[in-house]
Amino acid sequence: MVIANRYRLVVAIFFLSAGVVRAETADEMAISRLLRGMFDKPGAVLSIAPVVVAGNHAIADWSQSDMGGRALLRRTQAGWAVVLCAGDAIRSRDALKRAGVAADDAVRLERDLAASEATLSPAAVAMFSRFEGLVMMDAAEGQPASSDRHHRR
Repeated sequence: MVIANRYRLVVAIFFLSAGVVRAETADEMAISRLLRGMFDKPGAVLSIAPVVVAGNHAIADWSQSDMGGRALLRRTQAGWAVVLCAGDAIRSRDALKRAGVAADDAVRLERDLAASEATLSPAAVAMFSRFEGLVMMDAAEGQPASSDRHHRR
């Protein structure tokens, strides 16, 4: 029994130190819950990873069926809120600054997103680029700001 527990501990330490297993932070879990609550559909579960956070902003890469993109989020008093959805249009620090992200945080988000995406397959990163354009979200309702309110779910 003691040997089995030590073996499990050694294996866990190995995987953690190798970067294979990484626990989600509280922010990452909250962002994942928010996005899944907004966009999960029966038979089309939203996959979210990576999520990078800097200050009061975050970028979450997502994919669902044959589509993917990136969401820019802002921390509010009520929790995280989606600011906009985009593809490659939100990867640069300049685009992030135009979206209201502080300069230092924009630099960190750009750097951390690039580093996180570098660990993924080229196909996964290409999926996040499939979202065309930029859609501003209504922070109060988590829906596209220009959508017809009568057709929301």
